[in-house]
Amino acid sequence: METVLKPSRDVPRQRDKPQAKKKRPRRYWEKTAPTAPAASPGPPRRNKRKRKLLPQKPGNTHTPKKPRVLKKPRERRNPEPQRSLSGAQDPFPGPAPVPAEVAQKFRRIDKSKKLPHSKSKTRSRLAAAEAEEEEVSVKAARAELLLAEEPGYLEGEDGEDTAKILQADIVEAVDIASAAKHFDLNLRQFGPYRLSYSQTGRHLALGGRRGHVAALDWVTKRLLCEINVMEAVRDIRFLHSEALLAVAQNRWLHIYDNQGIELHCVRRCDRVTRLEFLPFHFLLATASETGFLTYLDVSVGKIVTALNARAGRLNVLAQNPYNAVIHLGQSNGIVSLWSPAMKEPLAKILCHRGGVRAVAVDSTGTYMATSGLDHQLKIFDLRGTFQPLSARTLPQGAGHLAFSQRGLLAAGMGDVVNTWMGQGKASPPSLEKPYLTHRLSGHVHGLQFCPFEDVLGVGHSGGVTSMLVPGAAEPNFDGLESNPYRSRKQRQEWEVKALLDKVPAELICLDPRALAEVDVISLEQAKKERIERLGYDPESKAPFQPKPKQKGRSSTASLVKRKRKVMDEEHRDKVRQSLEQQPQKQDKAAKPVGARLSALDRFVH
Repeated sequence: METVLKPSRDVPRQRDKPQAKKKRPRRYWEKTAPTAPAASPGPPRRNKRKRKLLPQKPGNTHTPKKPRVLKKPRERRNPEPQRSLSGAQDPFPGPAPVPAEVAQKFRRIDKSKKLPHSKSKTRSRLAAAEAEEEEVSVKAARAELLLAEEPGYLEGEDGEDTAKILQADIVEAVDIASAAKHFDLNLRQFGPYRLSYSQTGRHLALGGRRGHVAALDWVTKRLLCEINVMEAVRDIRFLHSEALLAVAQNRWLHIYDNQGIELHCVRRCDRVTRLEFLPFHFLLATASETGFLTYLDVSVGKIVTALNARAGRLNVLAQNPYNAVIHLGQSNGIVSLWSPAMKEPLAKILCHRGGVRAVAVDSTGTYMATSGLDHQLKIFDLRGTFQPLSARTLPQGAGHLAFSQRGLLAAGMGDVVNTWMGQGKASPPSLEKPYLTHRLSGHVHGLQFCPFEDVLGVGHSGGVTSMLVPGAAEPNFDGLESNPYRSRKQRQEWEVKALLDKVPAELICLDPRALAEVDVISLEQAKKERIERLGYDPESKAPFQPKPKQKGRSSTASLVKRKRKVMDEEHRDKVRQSLEQQPQKQDKAAKPVGARLSALDRFVH
């Protein structure tokens, strides 16, 4: 083996030759200036001054150092405009301006309402909340430009009536991805069908009257599960996610997962006819043949309340997405509004002369559509007046109604589905002329618009039909709230966050904005009861503030002791005055001396 010679100690180690410094290249943003040929292109270096060592003076070895004072940098009188890396000046400095009307759409705080007598701490908190809300609204308005999708609509050529346009014509005119959303499922063997879309609009659940239950991803046509419960299915509804499915069977309420496995059988909810799920409260509302409206909390598996509507069989049920109030249609033509916090209805609206067949409420909670046995279709205003805005007489009467996210109204009349359109999202639908009309192969038994898709799902006696309705849904979705492309891990994280943000059932009321206001009536009533209980008003006089004393007599304990002594003295005076007034009242209420005795006076002593 070859040996490597190690350098001895006496032999000096050879140093590496110093490499020549590379010249730093000049950047394109640096300005060229006439410099010396040997000057470097970098920034000028400071010359270090050589400190001179002065001889110390005898007898003054330790001299105190003067404190160093930091001087503020001088501001330039004419500051140069901000430049980018390329050296070009920004022609539009600062943030982009946002129109006031666009930012107003995202504001939630009404600055016109101010507390008349509020503390400084409360005013500072309100000012901070208003400033934060203003900043958030401006950011949301600025980010709205990034939304690429816009709502569409159907427009006829040369005054053509859009109601005469067939679904086949729409399929030929749209792109391939949108044309694939129109399909027909021929399921006559197990019909008629009820259907339900998930909150994200990606999954579809089917329930046939003869026991057929199925769940699928209707966009990709991938089947999740398909079972036969061997019992009549009256209604079906997705819960907070596509992983849980509630089925109202002939006897009891059953809960299944997305694999078709039965998880629960709720026997306290028997003979259920209709289902509605409140997503922000995790409540499943059920209407039964016995006339009971039951609220089931699916997060803990307990029944919150069971209300007796006293209206016989309940077959018409709808929810208000704005305030989570349940609307019940009754056989006497009345629509009653219910909350789990009240045993009596919040309001009753006389809508029709006959029984109510269908009820639907739009996404803003402003308008309600009803249809009855008198063949009338009416639109009501729910903003406190509950008055009908428009009415239309239909040939057969509408048995099923549904509102879309942008305010379109669909009505099922026999084997025909009509759709009406308004001027916008916040306007009621115009009942003068239908927007679209489609004839099915069987009678309609269920209607629902798909969220975030211009699709109307129709369940009928011949199966299920997916119709294309341009302009029905919101074109953009919130990825943190309803993401149709979320993975399993994202869905699980969303469920945890939704459970943490769960709204209690006791907060359901007609006006959700009243929860943020001060209940002045209850506050005054509580103050009055407190005065009657104590015998005096503790807030009528300003609290006693002891004067500070010297020689250690103003400690915290002594101040509290003096305050308590003064309060006790005032309380004794109030009680003494109230005791002195009681005999006077008894003397006034006593009987006169010459009054005639009664037979009951023997029991006085």
